[in-house]
Amino acid sequence: MNVKLFLILLALFVFASPILAAPGSGTPEGNYHWVAISAGFSMAIASGLCGLAQAKAVAAAAEGMGRNPGASAAIRFALLLGLVLIESLALYTLVIIVLKVK
Repeated sequence: MNVKLFLILLALFVFASPILAAPGSGTPEGNYHWVAISAGFSMAIASGLCGLAQAKAVAAAAEGMGRNPGASAAIRFALLLGLVLIESLALYTLVIIVLKVK
């Protein structure tokens, strides 16, 4: 099963490379709209994954505080630190998009 999947993916990559290497319009302005579209998709993916990760972190922290109320201060600190790091993914993506799409 894995060998079949590997061979199918290999064939896909071999046949797709000439298509992706086809010459375009030759001007950067001709492909500029794709930068904005892909930036929108990347921000949507980053925001969606951040939302899922934050929801999972909050649910786990709430469960941990419910099981051990004495450790709620440490759990809350770890939760806030984790939420800040998770949110930084979306902010870094936004900064890259702002710098790239002018």
